[in-house]
Amino acid sequence: MSARSELKQVIAKIQAKVGAAQKLPKEWIELDLDAGPARKAAVLILFGATGDGSLAQDTSARDLDLLFVERATTLRKHAGQIAFPGGGIDPEDSGATGAALREAWEETGVDTSGIEVLGNLAETELPVSNFLVTPVIGWWHAESKVHAVDPGESAGVFRAPVAELLDPKNRLTGVVQRGGQKFSSPAFQFGERIIWGFTAIVLDRLFTDLGWTKNWDTRRELQMN
Repeated sequence: MSARSELKQVIAKIQAKVGAAQKLPKEWIELDLDAGPARKAAVLILFGATGDGSLAQDTSARDLDLLFVERATTLRKHAGQIAFPGGGIDPEDSGATGAALREAWEETGVDTSGIEVLGNLAETELPVSNFLVTPVIGWWHAESKVHAVDPGESAGVFRAPVAELLDPKNRLTGVVQRGGQKFSSPAFQFGERIIWGFTAIVLDRLFTDLGWTKNWDTRRELQMN
């Protein structure tokens, strides 16, 4: 089965379920959403083709890459972390999909007309920012150049091959110490960059649902800031 078909199949299964928003794992964070209304947000998980290739209907997982942004170190929240393009859903957006595409264009300059939206994953709670985040899956069939549009928000934009992210030698557990307690989550190493926290949890869940995850050593830990 092609990667596109596998993604569509996972999206269909998720959308067929009706229930509350997904929570982050208890071992990662102890917070709950604030009592007040959480703000809605969306991120774009954009699959493109590695190298100089182009996406086709039958492209396999080993030929895919993912688009990430590296947040500026001067930001008040999640400074310096790796994330998917995304942000809050504004009233003028056409829901989560519209917000994810708009934010991706604002952050990376991507030409969104070259993106096919395959569907959305389950809404997930992000208590540290009091957001309810909807991951939107994009298929980058007509690629365009990308860059960090606003250095005040993004230190850089990069693409990471899925095959490298799935390689067990690039998998580890990110550990954070808060208030004398230890919290841990899946993480991915890509060169000198570490993808961890909310982004890594969403990606790890997606890879697992797709059946792409390879066995990796969860005992390999890295202390995060």
